[in-house]
Amino acid sequence: MRSRWESLRGALVLAASMPDDRALQIALALADSSAYAAMPNGRAPQGDHDPEATRLRALVDLAKQGDADAFGQLYDHYVTGVFRFIYYRVGSRQLAEDLTSETFLRGLRAIQRFNWQGKDFGAWLTTIARNLVADHFKSSRSRLEIVSENIPERGNHAPSTEQEVLAHISNELLYQAVSALPTEQRDCILMRFIQGLSIAQTAAALDRSEGAVKQLQLRAVRSLAKSIPVDSR
Repeated sequence: MRSRWESLRGALVLAASMPDDRALQIALALADSSAYAAMPNGRAPQGDHDPEATRLRALVDLAKQGDADAFGQLYDHYVTGVFRFIYYRVGSRQLAEDLTSETFLRGLRAIQRFNWQGKDFGAWLTTIARNLVADHFKSSRSRLEIVSENIPERGNHAPSTEQEVLAHISNELLYQAVSALPTEQRDCILMRFIQGLSIAQTAAALDRSEGAVKQLQLRAVRSLAKSIPVDSR
């Protein structure tokens, strides 16, 4: 299984080689399209006639009527993505598990108020998770911990180009750089690259337009590419 950070490294490689913002936007969109094709069990499809999208909508409608099994299937579909987003915000597996459970508990309690107008269900859950994380940091004044697991081993040779450096930086260094971004840029990057939400889903979760999310993503990728030292691995 490929590292969850690998797609973000790829975006940084594109940013390092493409000074023109419009060209980078197009390249990121093409890379995202390729990721969809390679991940049949990944992000939720968005098309109205897609069988999986239809199934998820039906499950939500059943869950709104009190069907516990339907909500359980929604949990199984969305829990990994929600956990990833929370985990890379709080840096603690136990806390992420607790906040993920609370996210779905609140989702269950509020599901009858959910409507499809302008909101994807996965994005709705992510909004709940984002608010819980914000409340946690406000109440505890906690500081982010450094996520150091799954860090790739260093190679035995020095990278010869900036692109090679960016492709081999550790998860820890990349996580630190993401954590230092402005709030919306940071959450955009986590939703897009770590959680795997689409532009539309991220826009719904952040309550921003799709164009605004594309600009957030572009600025964040540019900032990350500039902030990572060329000699770091």
